[in-house]
Amino acid sequence: MRKIDPNTWPRRDIFDFFSKISNPFYSVTFNVDVTEAYAYAKRRGLSFYYALVYLVTRAINSVEAFRYALVDGELVLLDERSPSFTDLKKGSESLHIVTMPCKGDIAEFCFDAKRRSAEQTTFLSTDKEGADLIYISCLPWIELTALTNERDFDPDDAIPRVSWGKFHERDGRKILGMSLELNHRFTDGVHIGKFAEALENLISQL
Repeated sequence: MRKIDPNTWPRRDIFDFFSKISNPFYSVTFNVDVTEAYAYAKRRGLSFYYALVYLVTRAINSVEAFRYALVDGELVLLDERSPSFTDLKKGSESLHIVTMPCKGDIAEFCFDAKRRSAEQTTFLSTDKEGADLIYISCLPWIELTALTNERDFDPDDAIPRVSWGKFHERDGRKILGMSLELNHRFTDGVHIGKFAEALENLISQL
C-alpha cells in the first residue's frame, strides 16, 4: 500500500467534484462472453464460479483506478484487492461469505476456495474485512440485466462490487450479464472499459 499525495493526484479535480454529490455511486451491467472460461473450467474439473472469481479479481487488480482507497482518511493505492464472495453449501439456502487472497494459478485458487468454503462455519469472518476487498456475488438462477447492492452509506467506500447471473446461449456462445457497482469519486467509464478488456484478455489466454 502506498500513500498518495492528493494535491498531485491527477484525479483530484474529478474526486472533488463527485465528493460534493450526495450519492456518488453508480452501477453498470454489460455482457461478457465466458465460453472459453466455462469450457476451461469444465475440462479441468474446476468450479466455473470460483474460476470467474479468480479472473475478475485479476482483471480488477490490473486497473490501477480500482485500487485507490481511503484508509483512515488518507488516500492510498493498494497493492492488490482480495475477493470476498458469496457461496452456498450444497442443499443450503443460507449464503456465507468467503474472504481469501487471490494467490497461485487459477486451479490452485479454485481448490483453495472450495476447501475454505467447505470448512467455514460462520456467515462471515469479520477479522478479514477491510478496504482492500472486492465484493463478489452471483445469481446463477436468473439472467442478470441490472443490480444494486445493499450498503451502509459511506461516501468514502471505494470497494468495487461485482455480480453476475446465469449465462445464456447466443449463436453457440455463452453470454453472461455482469454488473459493477462503483464509486465515481475513484472510477469512471474508461476504467470499466479497461476492466472489461482485461477480463476478456484473461479469458482468451486460458
